[in-house]
Amino acid sequence: MKGKIYLIDLLSIFITIVSFTGNGFCQGINLDKENMKQKDLIHKVKTAMFIMQRATWEQGVAMQAMLELGEEELVILMAKDAVLRQSPDGRLAMLGEEFALSDAASPGEAVLWAAKKTGDSTLMNGFNKMLDYILNKAPRDKNGIIYHFTNVPQIWSDIIYMLPPFLAAAGKYNEAVKQIEGARSYLWNPDKKLLSHMWDCEKGEFVRKDFWGVGNGWSAAGITRVIFALPESMQTEKKKLIGYAKDIIDGCLAYMRNDGLFHNIVDNPDSFIETNLSQMLAYSIYKGIKGGWLDKSYKEKADKMREAAHKKVDELGLVQGVCGSPEFDHPGTATEGQVFFILMETAYNELIIQ
Repeated sequence: MKGKIYLIDLLSIFITIVSFTGNGFCQGINLDKENMKQKDLIHKVKTAMFIMQRATWEQGVAMQAMLELGEEELVILMAKDAVLRQSPDGRLAMLGEEFALSDAASPGEAVLWAAKKTGDSTLMNGFNKMLDYILNKAPRDKNGIIYHFTNVPQIWSDIIYMLPPFLAAAGKYNEAVKQIEGARSYLWNPDKKLLSHMWDCEKGEFVRKDFWGVGNGWSAAGITRVIFALPESMQTEKKKLIGYAKDIIDGCLAYMRNDGLFHNIVDNPDSFIETNLSQMLAYSIYKGIKGGWLDKSYKEKADKMREAAHKKVDELGLVQGVCGSPEFDHPGTATEGQVFFILMETAYNELIIQ
């Protein structure tokens, strides 16, 4: 009889606890399930990314995604291969791009991290060779703004992600800011608040004036990385870059579709619907809110874009509908589409944990 009373008392206590915690108890269980679901999804997207053949910049941005995800061993392994495939003049991960210039700097931050983590002198020498090439050998315009390729005097919006974060990681902060300002001076349209894609410095004209969505995404994300890298002593420069990043984000958001996606050419509804810009902007917004330089009101738009991107992940972990490799002229799949899903999720997690 006493045993039955004891069990009844225990049951009463349990019911009381649950009633006091209310929805919090169930929410805790649901949150754990959601976290597991997200981890599984990131794993699938990551696996799909690693089976893709990757050119120079694709290796670099994949390395950056693994660095921000905290996959330390993978970063070290990828850094070793980036240095293994370094060209004699110092350009990293030279595979599939004979004339890559700024793209070859994209593995740089991860290579530096791996060199410091392991104490591997080969990795550090590889990083220093890349830095020497950029500072002293890379072709550039009369103002010192580095070209996107070695064989043509062109500035592309992509360069703002590939090069300045490398320079900032190397401690060359002023040069990083200079390169952002230089590229922006060629490509920025103040009326549209968007960046055109390609400028030819020799001809003094646009090769492609279109406001390519992914190009604006590269730029927003690249500037975001440099903002975080700059030391506190460079407040003036930080504020300037914050203004640049906000301008791109606001310029793009003016064209966001009701489904949270964008057109490939941001202001052209006749161009195909594209997924990756949403991921790139969501990443930049989550990082900006976390850093305290973007208002929390931006999160609603970022969440909408993130939700739209989640709907584009198929059963194999491929992010569908991004500007598609290898020509990037159609909706498809691409390493960078996988990369920015991972980066977006990492930035989201960092924000909600705070």
